[in-house]
Amino acid sequence: MRSVAARTERGWCQVKSRWRSGLTAIAAVVSLTAAGCAGAGSFTSGGGDAVTIAIVSNSQMQDAIKLSPEFEKDNPGIKLKFVSLSENEARAKITASVATGGGEFDVVMISNYETPQWAENGWLTNLSDYMKKTPGYDEQDFIPSLQKSLSYQGSMYSVPFYGESSFLMYRKDLVEAAGMQMPPNPTWEQVRDIAVKLDKPGTQSGICLRGKPGWGEVLAPLDTVINTFGGRWFDENWNAELNSPETEKAVQFYVDLVRQHGEPGAATSGFSECATQLSQGNTAMWYDSTAAVSVLEDPTSSKVVGKIGYVPAPVETKQDVGWLYTWALGIPKTSTKPDAAWKFVSWMTNKEYIEKVGKELGWERVPPGSRLSTYEIPEYKKAAAAYGPPTLSAMEKADPEKPTVKPVPYTGIQFLTIPEFQDLGTRVSQQISAAVAGRISVHDALEQAQQYAEVVGKTYQEAK
Repeated sequence: MRSVAARTERGWCQVKSRWRSGLTAIAAVVSLTAAGCAGAGSFTSGGGDAVTIAIVSNSQMQDAIKLSPEFEKDNPGIKLKFVSLSENEARAKITASVATGGGEFDVVMISNYETPQWAENGWLTNLSDYMKKTPGYDEQDFIPSLQKSLSYQGSMYSVPFYGESSFLMYRKDLVEAAGMQMPPNPTWEQVRDIAVKLDKPGTQSGICLRGKPGWGEVLAPLDTVINTFGGRWFDENWNAELNSPETEKAVQFYVDLVRQHGEPGAATSGFSECATQLSQGNTAMWYDSTAAVSVLEDPTSSKVVGKIGYVPAPVETKQDVGWLYTWALGIPKTSTKPDAAWKFVSWMTNKEYIEKVGKELGWERVPPGSRLSTYEIPEYKKAAAAYGPPTLSAMEKADPEKPTVKPVPYTGIQFLTIPEFQDLGTRVSQQISAAVAGRISVHDALEQAQQYAEVVGKTYQEAK
């Protein structure tokens, strides 16, 4: 196999040889990325004795920051300091800190990708004992699929703040005005046909799709498209298949759709940008996270409240392809204040917090998809009548252990639960984003991506 280092930057082969050595490998990969954003973030009150929390700057997390003075009032001995980062920055900085034992953070926002791997590495505090000792916390109330995905050897090492799958969001009024109907379980071809008719260049795009680089950005929706078109990252023997006919067909479809009928600046659009596009009436459809409802149905900022329809993730060959994801809170082993950190974590993830958000900020802003009891709150059931049932259904049907048409050696739907994916996915996403921008062809992007994947596959083949 040709050297990937010869086609990319120096040091790729050195990274490859260290990938599977645990802490040193991931720290070496990520710290270079994190260095560029070391000063990023916004802060609330707190001095040297504060509990420092690294958090992703999504809307639900900003609500938590807004409500945090109430926590400080009830816990006068604890001051909070938030480091609020964009998704890509958060992944890089948090990973670099935890992997190297930096100790900057007492609480970190991570996902079901990091949690089981970091727990195995001994980087996270076991939270099961804390939960059992916290009256009324009720860990059995968490949605079972999330509870399982955040556990290692039967114990939870992070707890979900919100959970999500993916579905298609569309303007019911625009589809009806065009004399069309959205199928209850649409195919991607049907979605494309609707996007073509609703696309009004200069005023309204037919659809919004992520094109922003990042394994948690463009690859999240795109991987579900690859899965349903019959593609996969690796076969059962860890042979890379990113340049297979099925994968190329899926990626070409996605890139063509967003380039021809998607939002302006698609190559730099992620979750937040598409949320703005749909909530402000600038696009007719959006395929993305079920958690987007907090933005779309917020009457204080959205122009399309009550106008959105929700249907399952579009399909081609494989059915039920919505992803499974959660933003969760964990406590690094390096924290010197784990008890105080848990008080905050339990406050932000308990039933009372969900009620607080609903009553003080609006039921449409409740963190969705974490607790079963949320869906039994009368006010929330009424507010979430259009999107609550589809969210739960998608989360229940998502199967990370069988994500593709053909068998695979990995688990995960919109990501692969292997340590290398954080770097591999980022590299591949950069190639895809370049294709979305029109700088390279899909074919060339996937040929380069294939070489990255072959390096990873080889390490697993050699380990057998």
